[in-house]
Amino acid sequence: QVQLVESGGGLAQAGGSLRLSCAASGRIFTTYAMGWFRRAPGKEREFVASITRSGDNTHYAESVKGRFTIARGNASNTMYLQMSSLKPEDTAVYYCAATNLLPVGYTARRYPYWGQGTQVTVSS
Repeated sequence: QVQLVESGGGLAQAGGSLRLSCAASGRIFTTYAMGWFRRAPGKEREFVASITRSGDNTHYAESVKGRFTIARGNASNTMYLQMSSLKPEDTAVYYCAATNLLPVGYTARRYPYWGQGTQVTVSS
């Protein structure tokens, strides 16, 4: 199985930017489609973005479309989430996830492997 470790969270002001990273180890990275999810206080975990094994196709939640960009570096076994124009409602714990299930889907249950999460806090 694959192990995932997120980094890059922290505090940002509204309108600012942060970049999250997810380092993968274990099984072959290109075996997995990858995704980012987040859980805000008092809310359910929600889908943020996903990227296919090759990196050719991406998908975003409507709430982040145009502001967040997901990418992966298969040579470095790392996935990224560039977050720009941040809003206070983006405050959440962000989780990196991996799946080798098909079809991939955009719900948490389609992703068997998870990182521990990284906190992102956006102040107004």
